Parts: sequence; structure tokens; C-alpha cells
Amino acid sequence: MIRMTLDEIAKATGGRVVNASPSVMVTGGVEYDSRKVGPGGLFVAFEGEKVDGHSFAAGVVAAGAAAVLSTRDTGQPGVVVEEPLAALAALAHAVVERLPELTIVGLTGSSGKTTTKDFVGQLLARLGPTVALPGSLNNELGFPYTVLQTTAETRFLVLEMGARAVGHIRFLCEIAPPRVGVVTNVGAAHIGLFGTVEGTARAKGELVEALPATGVAVLNADDRLVAGMAPRTSARVLLTGESADAAVRATDVTLDEGGRAAYTIGFNEKSGHVRLRVAGRHQVSNTLAAAGVALSLGMEFDDLVTALSEIGIVSSRRMDVFTRPDGVTVIDDSYNANTSSTSAALQALATMRADGRRVAVLGYMAELGEHERSDHEEVGRLAAELGVDRIVAVADNARPVLDGAATVEGWKGEAIFAVDQAAALEIVRGDLRAGDVVLVKGSRYRTWDVVDGLRPEEGRP
Repeated sequence: MIRMTLDEIAKATGGRVVNASPSVMVTGGVEYDSRKVGPGGLFVAFEGEKVDGHSFAAGVVAAGAAAVLSTRDTGQPGVVVEEPLAALAALAHAVVERLPELTIVGLTGSSGKTTTKDFVGQLLARLGPTVALPGSLNNELGFPYTVLQTTAETRFLVLEMGARAVGHIRFLCEIAPPRVGVVTNVGAAHIGLFGTVEGTARAKGELVEALPATGVAVLNADDRLVAGMAPRTSARVLLTGESADAAVRATDVTLDEGGRAAYTIGFNEKSGHVRLRVAGRHQVSNTLAAAGVALSLGMEFDDLVTALSEIGIVSSRRMDVFTRPDGVTVIDDSYNANTSSTSAALQALATMRADGRRVAVLGYMAELGEHERSDHEEVGRLAAELGVDRIVAVADNARPVLDGAATVEGWKGEAIFAVDQAAALEIVRGDLRAGDVVLVKGSRYRTWDVVDGLRPEEGRP
């Protein structure tokens, strides 16, 4: 965070200074994990269901923290506020207002937004100091926390925006107003919350509505609901994709035996060849969106072509491909799952060279509402149609995956039900052999336990 006095923090958050002079300066970072607070930092104390952050106040100050942001007087130097989450948002907004030269890039979408955010961060880091934190820090806590990692030297801030209701993205944009907005796609993710994909599009489109007339909306030309957001913004619209309408366009897409794409990128009558290091054909769309951001912010086209061929995976459990010493390849895409992202991962599995069997370990896909059963059946059918040799459905909620696979006439693969992650691991690990490729995908129900059990010990988190 930029340097601020306790008095300035109190004014920004509507709080009051306690146990310290108002002139005390916070010179370090803002953290809500007491283990991460550094010298001169600000510790934000939350009252959790199991742990009360206020109990760590004395310890963090003794370790060098400058102050504590809390809802009650802890006896330590700090600022007392009414509600810490709202205070964190207000403080983040105050920091943005003190950095007029900062360019903020906001990203949203049903899938691919974290990976695209990581790609954008890697590209913009070539243009200047950039904050783009790993992981999906896209909610009311993670979003302002990311903003508060900026310093006076930061030139670019890349922010992921999630939504669980209409108005969520609008609220995040008020905290840190973006100049560039990216919408990756609109799919069935969170359809249980928004009712229809059109409802999801209305919520995601709040990002482009928030852009200034001097800004840029980077929209996916290949997704009709995203391209259809163009009239909702006063910003310049830059379409990316494989469609002829795209200004930043990919043609001649090919895949190698590792499922990595190569393509010709075109922009303003210039073209260049890109060979990606990341697996999955869907990464073409993600990298094009990132390219649109970089070009709109001044990256030279030739530099962009070189950079696209060098960017890689940053956030964990997202198309992380590794090969074990015994010759088994594992695709760790276990962080989260919805119908479109699972379909993309299955497509990637199908395109990768497998001298042995292709195995898909598929967990529950959450927040699908009334579409829950049909969407699980859909991915099961797709897996069978793609010729996956073994489909393992993990836990009861994912069982319809197997029902979907069973409807594919002529499929000769195995459909196996595992009661939990431990059972799935034993099933998969039981007869693995060199040349097998295993995909693990699911919605935050610890499906990643299967991946971690398949990793060599030295590679485990």
C-alpha cells in the first residue's frame, strides 16, 4: 500500500484512531492473515466463525506491524471501524484516488477470467510495474485486498471481478474504476444464481457500463452475448477472437501433441505467428483477450507476438500439466468447474497425445440450479463422444456424469463411480501406466485431493 498516516486511514474508512498518534505512518502492506503482516504493515482483524482476528493484534504489533484495523479497541495502535470489510473497500478506493497515473484493468466472465488475468499481468509487466495477484481474488474481500497491494510506483493494476448477484460488479467498479474492461465469455457458470445465461450477461456487462468514454472494452467476438455488450458502453470497443469481426484475430489455429495451440495473430494489417506454452485450445481466446489489453495500452505488435509465446500458467490448479517419473501425464484443472470450463478441459484432454488411456476424474459442478443434472449429463456425454477411456465421477452429485456417458452409442470406455476423493484416488492410482493422461476437474469440493495424491512428493503443495 502507499504510505498513509493513521489519521488518513481513519478519514478514509470513517474510523477513529486509538492508542497512537494520528501521525503514525503505515509504510508496509495490508494483510488479514496475521502470519503475513510485515514491518510497518496494517493488520485487518476479522471476526471469523472459528477464529477472531482481534486476538492476534498484540502479536502482529510486537512483530513490527504499525497498526491494526479492527471493530473494537484491541489495546494496540490502530483504527477502529464499524465494519472491516466496508472499511477495506473504502481504504482501497482512497488509495486509487491517490494514484491518478494508475491504469486499472478489470476482467470478468463465466470461465477463463483468472487465467486471462494472469496473462494480462504477464504482458503488462513488460510495459511497467504491474500488480496482478495469483489466484481468484475476485470478491468483496480479495478485490480490495488486491488493490491495496499497489504502491506509488505501480503503473498497471489488473483486477478479476466475480459476481453472485446483480450489482456486485458495479460495486467493485466503484471501489477501483477500470479504464480497460475485459469480458471473456458468458456461459452456464452460476446459472443457478442468475437463472439464465442472459441474466448472467446482464450482471457481467456491468463492467463495460462502468468504463469511461476514454476507456476500452475488450470483448469476445466469438461469444454473441459478450459481443452484444458493445452498445452498453461509451468506451471504445475492441473485439478479439477468431470471427471475421474481430480486430485482434487468430487464424490458422493448430494443436501440437501436448494440446498447445499455435496460431497467426492479426491486428491492423500486421500479422505474426504465436506458439503457446499452455495447454488447451480455449487458451487461444484467453490469450487474444490479453493481447487486446496489451495493444490498447501501448505494447508494440512485434513485442506482443514474442510475449504471447512466452507467457505461462501463474495461478495454481488451472490447466497445470505435469508428467510423473513413471510417464503418466496429469492435467490439474481442479480449482473450479462449470459446464463450459469442463468441456474445454475435456477437449484439451482429447487433443493431447496419449500412448495409453485418457482418464477424466470429474467432480461436482456447483451453482447450476435446475440445470444441475442435465449439465452433468452433458459433460458426461461429451467425455464419451471424445473417446475418453475411463470416466470417474466423484461423489453423488457428480453421478449424472456417468448417466450422460451411458447414452453415447458405441462408447466402449469405463464409467466408474467413486464415493469420495479418496476412493477416486485409489481407483485411478490402482493401475496407472506410462502413457496414460489423467484430467482432474471439479468445483472446490477438494477434487484437488486426487491430483495431490498423483503428484510426486516433491511437487505437492
